[in-house]
Amino acid sequence: MSDGIAWIGTHSTAGSSAALPGMLGGISLTCARGIGADELLIALGADLDELADRTPCRDLLVPARRPGDRSPHVNRAMYGTCGEWVYVLEDWGTATWATGYQKVESMRPAPDEEIVCVTLNAWSPPQRIIHAPGDGSARQAEFGQDTGQGSALDAALHATGAVFPSIAEVGEAAATAHFEEHGPRLPESVFTAVGDYCDLSIDRTAVEAGDLPAVLIPMI
Repeated sequence: MSDGIAWIGTHSTAGSSAALPGMLGGISLTCARGIGADELLIALGADLDELADRTPCRDLLVPARRPGDRSPHVNRAMYGTCGEWVYVLEDWGTATWATGYQKVESMRPAPDEEIVCVTLNAWSPPQRIIHAPGDGSARQAEFGQDTGQGSALDAALHATGAVFPSIAEVGEAAATAHFEEHGPRLPESVFTAVGDYCDLSIDRTAVEAGDLPAVLIPMI
């Protein structure tokens, strides 16, 4: 097993990355295969000119929103590729794809695209995993659960200890004790499982330094 993105989960409760040139704490992840990086980012609302510029995250300025300004609020999204996967990192509290795939047509998963999203949902808990396996559907699960698909992703979640026993399975006392013991490491376990399933490794140093390209994405 790889710890290629376990660090994202480890720092999931570290708060805002505003003081950094890149990102570290509170990162949500969207990764996809069967779709190009530009195509995915355009679907999320990225500007074509910004994409063409390939501006490093450290050099991307987020404009201040003025009172009365009707333009949409925007957030940074850092992106890259690993193997056959495109990944998008956001640290504003959630993942744009998670907030929009059910209502924005361009974000709906196509039958030939697989998407795995881990969204921290800071503004609307709980934290969730969303998996569109490539058949046009999407399944959601809260942290501590699997998606119910019996998929290889679900198997990876079980293998890393990211699926907790339910009250129905073991009773309230045992479920509570398990959560108290293992709950603090749950985000790390979830990101480890997703990294194992996608064979995904993202360089923490490059992300923290803001070396990867980034675009501004409007909040949905």
